[in-house]
Amino acid sequence: MRIRIVDAFTDRPFAGNQAGVQLLDTEEFPDDTRLQRIAAELNLSETAFAHRLPAGGEADWALRWFTPTTEVDMCGHATLATAHVLHTTGAATGTVRFAARCGILTATAHQDGSVTLDFPTSELVPAAVPDGVADALGAEPLGAYDTSAHVGDLLIELADEKAVHALDPDIPALARHSRRGIIATAAAEDPANGYDYLSRCFFPNVGIDEDPVTGSAHTALAPFWSARLGRDDLTGLQASARGGLVRTSLRGDRTLLTGRAVTVIEGDLLV
Repeated sequence: MRIRIVDAFTDRPFAGNQAGVQLLDTEEFPDDTRLQRIAAELNLSETAFAHRLPAGGEADWALRWFTPTTEVDMCGHATLATAHVLHTTGAATGTVRFAARCGILTATAHQDGSVTLDFPTSELVPAAVPDGVADALGAEPLGAYDTSAHVGDLLIELADEKAVHALDPDIPALARHSRRGIIATAAAEDPANGYDYLSRCFFPNVGIDEDPVTGSAHTALAPFWSARLGRDDLTGLQASARGGLVRTSLRGDRTLLTGRAVTVIEGDLLV
């Protein structure tokens, strides 16, 4: 069975966020243990598994995502990677509907090669900054916000762009402060550089010290920065070592995430 590694939220290889993608030729998923073992073998931040659904339903493909250690409710970059594989292999055209744990998601391919994902907007709830977060991050938060159940992160606003770039967190200490991890963010120092805000994401509770580019986090970052900047259409930079850009469009209870993807490895799963 074919398995691919795709770099998502980038237009060039060896950047953005890597995702494994396996399109299954079965009518249902294999058992969870097998899916988790494949994800652990690839050892990427997420591996996506999808199988086709019967025609006439509310979705075209069933979709699940696994980190090396656990299944997650929602993943943007692996959904983008899956849509990219479907369109580049001719398995799908136009808009693809996915049935996932977080509901029905859509992915629409454009002529320029980009893909727009339609995801639920995260609900942000102001929260007290937990004791120990500042020390674990190595930076003083301006504020903290809980995100929705499907995201499960603590969003932390920092003073400026330099503070985000300078983060060198105590990863085990961060694991005590949210279900999945921490999103650290600040406004761009100069929007002329091509982005309006930036972020870094640390997810020790799902086996990911720092995620290169996190689509699901942008369902929280989009409403957060749209409220502050007064615009619904923004571009976010995830300032990891690999880096990537996510164009966000806030549409009420839905957030559109647009980016590109590149397939870098394709091979056969032999076992």
